[in-house]
Amino acid sequence: MRGKAKRDPARRSEGPQGRRAGIDPVAPPGQSSGCEKHYRQLAHCLGSPLIREVLTSFREGHLSASFAAERLGIGRTRFYELYAAFLRSCATRTSASWSPGLSGGDRSEAWPKPVVALTRKLLGARPPAAYRFVASEMLRRLQCQVDPASVRRWALAHDLAHDTPRPRPKAATRRWQSLKLGALWQLDASPHPWFLHHHRRLYPLLDLLDDCTRLCTGARLYHAENLLAYLDFLPAAFCEYGFPLELYVDCHSLFFPQNPDSLTQLGSALHFYGISLRYAHTPQAKGKVERLHLCWQRRLPSLFSAESILTPEAANPLLQDLRLHRNRAERHREIAMTPDAAAKAALREGRSVLRSVPRCPLGLLR
Repeated sequence: MRGKAKRDPARRSEGPQGRRAGIDPVAPPGQSSGCEKHYRQLAHCLGSPLIREVLTSFREGHLSASFAAERLGIGRTRFYELYAAFLRSCATRTSASWSPGLSGGDRSEAWPKPVVALTRKLLGARPPAAYRFVASEMLRRLQCQVDPASVRRWALAHDLAHDTPRPRPKAATRRWQSLKLGALWQLDASPHPWFLHHHRRLYPLLDLLDDCTRLCTGARLYHAENLLAYLDFLPAAFCEYGFPLELYVDCHSLFFPQNPDSLTQLGSALHFYGISLRYAHTPQAKGKVERLHLCWQRRLPSLFSAESILTPEAANPLLQDLRLHRNRAERHREIAMTPDAAAKAALREGRSVLRSVPRCPLGLLR
């Protein structure tokens, strides 16, 4: 635009004297006329005959574009948009009655009743659901795609808004990432009061995440974090996706032996199937699965409260649906695609080291 700053669309009808649109020229300073809700538009400021005359003079070469735009009190971009609409009316021989249309206003359609009911249910839970999770549940349950910002505006308009958490500071360094699907799965447990009636009871949530594609290969609640829980959790993930090369774990006694030259019982079972263990000595080292924990901690308590779910047995089928929906429909901000799309791209490009699960005669692997 030849060095000129781009005009704010809300001020396109600013007059040549520099007064802001929406302020009554005959009203006292600091007071608006009250005729319009936000800002006056061109059709409210000038009569249609004057606008047609200015556009006709520009068409005939009597006025320059800059002078015509200044005469109408609009920017050059808006002027040429207006002039294009005027030329279309000239082509159809309706220029004598042409007038600029109105823009803006609330053009969004009303939400269907099931969407409104679901939104009220999730935002009215204690603790209330996050706006992004409400939008995710609309898509999962009702196939209705709504932006989280629209959910927030709706909540503000209906007195159901809540405080949003402050954005976390960005990490000082970017963590490494595996290049191939199945090269490394991050495994961790998150004890948390998931159910409203058990404030002091911490049920562990086991999470399994592919480091390359962010594919959540497992998520399940248990009464305790023990060997039996892992022997139930891991085979289900292996049968669904295949064997990875490594599991990234912490130094829990189930994984890290007292004798460095030996393996724990769970480590021996994994080694039998060719799965190695890599140990992380800090939670920050497994940042990807830790962020997944944080996502579940923000979503599940409000959902379980809204649905009156009180036990891990009742929660796990719903958690399975949420995991699959997250993989399929939620775009990850770091890889700029959904985990399912990233996994398909890795398979298509030959970047997968997942191995098929053999048939186990003892039934340890389903």
